[in-house]
Amino acid sequence: MNARSALFDLYGDHLRERGGRAPIATLVRLMAALGVAAPAVRTAVSRMVRQEWLEPVRLPAGPGYALTPRAVRRLDEAAHRIYRDLGPWDGHWHLLVLERVRERARRDRLAAGLAYLGYARLDETTWIGPRANPELDPFLTTEAVRAERFSSAYEGDAHGLVARAWDLDGLARAYERWLSDARELLAGGPVETDEQAFAVRSRLVHEWRKFLFQDPGLPPELLPEGWPGILAARFFDDEAARLLPAASRFVEGCLEDPRGDCEDDDGV
Repeated sequence: MNARSALFDLYGDHLRERGGRAPIATLVRLMAALGVAAPAVRTAVSRMVRQEWLEPVRLPAGPGYALTPRAVRRLDEAAHRIYRDLGPWDGHWHLLVLERVRERARRDRLAAGLAYLGYARLDETTWIGPRANPELDPFLTTEAVRAERFSSAYEGDAHGLVARAWDLDGLARAYERWLSDARELLAGGPVETDEQAFAVRSRLVHEWRKFLFQDPGLPPELLPEGWPGILAARFFDDEAARLLPAASRFVEGCLEDPRGDCEDDDGV
């Protein structure tokens, strides 16, 4: 598991609702449960500070790191998409027409960022998404790119538009693979301790979060019949909720005693 990605998962899944900060000793202990060594944690933290996702803070338990406002916005938006709390679709598309960017590295960075925000390319400078993403303005400001924006109804076959703009077949296969892998993970043996629950749930969430880079959050009415993402989402919701109480106990224990064993005697 990549240390930086795992830290994003940890802050988003557990620490965001606990003030968005933790001692470095707690971060090291929690990441150890995921098989990430302390040097890798410290390297990842330093990188996230440079990228302005984390900032150093002094806590009662010692030096630690807190989410920056930018990171809070990113994690809150990600949570809405992960748990599909997007609200009903109004039938309008968000259309972007970007200024032309000549440098290939900037174009690639823009493409990756817009895809993460749920947009698909229609041509070199025109992108479409099912809704306006609140992270769009900060992203374009950071990239120093101007864009004209439109909210538009599509006068045509919306299903055909979706099929042309997004690789639904590839996304469907990705959901089927995720569901197969997740079932195999949960069938690997009983989860007997809070630490095991934290580790299993973290891996489940870690793999599920990858759909932020693939799934734009299309309205259900525009998805093909029998969409595998629905079954995968139901499995994720059920298992993530089942493991959450024990995983939360482990996190709380590590926050209270970063250098202890963090384990609740009751187990799972």
